[in-house]
Amino acid sequence: MNHITFAPVVSVLGHVDHGKTTLLDAIRKSSVAAREHGGITQKIGASSVEIATDSGKRKITLVDTPGHAAFSAMRGRGARVADVGILVVAANDGIMPQTKESIQILKNAGIPFIVAFTKADLPDINTEKVKQQLLKEEVMIDSLGGDVPSLEVSAKTGKNIKELLDLVALVFDMHYTDEKMTGKVGEDQPLEAVVIESKLDPKSGAKATVVVKNGTLTVKDMVVVGSAKGKVRALISDTGAQLPKATIGEGVEILGFETVPPVGGIVRKQGEEAGDLVAAPVVAKKLTDEETVLSLILVADTQGSLEALLHSLPEGIRVILSKTGDVSEADIIMAKQVGAFVLTFNIKLKPDVIKFAIQEKVLLKNYGIIYELLDELRDAKDGKVLSGMEQVYGGAQILASFPFEKSLVLGIRVVEGRIAKGDKIRLTRDDIVIGESSIVSLRKGKEIASKAEKNEEAGIIISPQLDFLVGDVIISHS
Repeated sequence: MNHITFAPVVSVLGHVDHGKTTLLDAIRKSSVAAREHGGITQKIGASSVEIATDSGKRKITLVDTPGHAAFSAMRGRGARVADVGILVVAANDGIMPQTKESIQILKNAGIPFIVAFTKADLPDINTEKVKQQLLKEEVMIDSLGGDVPSLEVSAKTGKNIKELLDLVALVFDMHYTDEKMTGKVGEDQPLEAVVIESKLDPKSGAKATVVVKNGTLTVKDMVVVGSAKGKVRALISDTGAQLPKATIGEGVEILGFETVPPVGGIVRKQGEEAGDLVAAPVVAKKLTDEETVLSLILVADTQGSLEALLHSLPEGIRVILSKTGDVSEADIIMAKQVGAFVLTFNIKLKPDVIKFAIQEKVLLKNYGIIYELLDELRDAKDGKVLSGMEQVYGGAQILASFPFEKSLVLGIRVVEGRIAKGDKIRLTRDDIVIGESSIVSLRKGKEIASKAEKNEEAGIIISPQLDFLVGDVIISHS
């Protein structure tokens, strides 16, 4: 039996605090390709890693799906495009609501998956207990007589990272063979590429990250997805390289669309369209004046994030405008005219726009975690006051970490503003939000302190604990 040589497409799903992002980082760092190319990666939503096998090097494509429960639509998208899933479950925490949601999405997608028990380096893990919890969710782990393979992994120590990738390749080979796919999948077949992310870039125009599921995508191809069409000007890999073509299992960013294509849409070459396979974009329900409780302008970093937000909004919310990209002064003026809030997700708000919003008395607030945005909207709809505009106090870079009693101390250098005990913080990595926490202790040297100013170094303890790495940035905010 000959096995398919295409790159397996893998989606990693799981609870927000169970180390999905850290695991993906560890996988990328372990890659043969990352070592050969210096480890430079682009944030295109999909990345390629290489593993060494007995028969030579082999590629695996990772689809970077979001990590919050409210992103169910996007999670489902990631699972549908994937050949194999990795279910991340922390070996010390066990099953969480987002874990259950991820299990259901994987089952609905009908793809094989592997359970990765993360944080295996911690002293308080209880993998056997977590396995029993998984049994209650009808996930039958192989060590208990089931057919779902599992591994204990640690992103921090690198434990079983290579073994996890080897297991992905094995599971893919067991489930997808040339005999099953004869005549259905091949580089000479009509193009089918799934849009996993899209956005409007102010410099380069409409962009879309796609994973090729069939056929071959080539520079200068005339392509179409839904109402979006264009000529492929460039194909960009996750390493920033410009490629002449992309084949089955590969993820690339396409430049050349005239308008932003819908997430979940199927890219085809013009003349080979199949409109019934293109996913329709999510549109917020239009409300009458009597039904409207709150009005807002919604801005997100990507089309996928925007669709997830629109899909999850509570009843009674009228969306005056939804878009990707930056917030402009025109958006603030529109919000003032109609009495709307301006809420954003994962956006870097420009200082002049923030000042303009304050001047015009328009509430402008950015969120790094989607459920916080949705929770505040629900509270506001129920008559509670939406908390005021976020105020950023300062930023710091993590230089080191070391244990202290039962906690971890983050050694930081303040690079902007100030960092103080009691502040809320947002942990970011390459401009991607990893999580939210608060500072419960701050020291400068051995002395307890209330705050650290710009260019000062300090040690802080945060609660809850987050999966931070040296080099990450923390933003202190209200």
